[in-house]
Amino acid sequence: MRAALGWLWRGGMLGLIAFAIFGPLANLVLWAVALQWYFPHKLPLSYGLKYWNDVFKPTSDAFASLGTSVVIAVITVVVCLLLAVPAGYALGRRIAPGRTLILAVILLPQAFPSLAVYFNIARLFYGIGLNGTIAGVVLVHAVHGLVIAVWIAAAAFAAVDRELELAARNIGASGLRTALTVTLPLAAPGIMAAAIFVFLESLDEFTGTYFVGVPDIATLPLMMFTASLAGNYQIAAVTALILLVPSIAFMLLIERFLNTEMLAKIG
Repeated sequence: MRAALGWLWRGGMLGLIAFAIFGPLANLVLWAVALQWYFPHKLPLSYGLKYWNDVFKPTSDAFASLGTSVVIAVITVVVCLLLAVPAGYALGRRIAPGRTLILAVILLPQAFPSLAVYFNIARLFYGIGLNGTIAGVVLVHAVHGLVIAVWIAAAAFAAVDRELELAARNIGASGLRTALTVTLPLAAPGIMAAAIFVFLESLDEFTGTYFVGVPDIATLPLMMFTASLAGNYQIAAVTALILLVPSIAFMLLIERFLNTEMLAKIG
C-alpha cells in the first residue's frame, strides 16, 4: 500500500511538472493553428495555417524583424566575448585580485529591476543620440550578456588543466603560443556555450529593445508584443514558436559543450 502511494505521489508530481512545462507550449501551438477561438469554447472552432502564411509571406515584416534580431544578437556576442574572454581568463586563473568581489559586482545588473535600469539608460541614450540605433540596442543587450559570458568564461578557463600548459612551456612553447594552442582550445567549449547563451539572451530580449530601440528598431520580440497588444494572438503565437526553435537547438548544443566539471567551477 505504501509503495503504491509512493508511486502515485511521484506520478502526480511528474504529471504536474509535465503540465507546467508542456501546458503553455501546447496552448501556444493551438493558438498558432487556430482560425477561430473565443470564450467560452475550450478549443479552437476551426484550424488552419492562414496566420503562418501571413507571417511568412514576402510582404510581411517578420523576415526583416528576424534579420534585425539576428544581426543585433551576433554583434552582441562579439562585443561580449571581446570583453569576457580576457576577463574570464584573469578571473578563472585568479590573476585578478578580489575575484569573488569582482564576480559579485558583475552580477549587480541582475540585482535591480530591469524596467528601472532600461528606463534610465533610455534617458541617457536620448541625450547622446544612441536611442533608436543598432549600437544603442547592442549596448543594452551586452549589459546582461556580459554577466553570462564572464561567469561561463571564468569557469571554462578555471577548468583547464594547468599541467598541460606547463608541459607545453617545458618543451619550449612561449606564453602566447601556449595560450593559443593549449589554453584557448581547451576552454573553447565553455566559450562557445557562453556565446550561445548570450545569443539567445539577445535574440529574446524585449524590454531593453523596447525602451532604447522603438520605433526605429524592430525585432521579432517587439513584433510579437505588438501583435499581442492588438489582440492578434495567432500572429504572436507563430512568432513565439519561431523564437523557440533556435532556443531549443542551441540548448541542445550547450548540453554538449558544458560538462559537470566546468559547471562546478562557476563561482
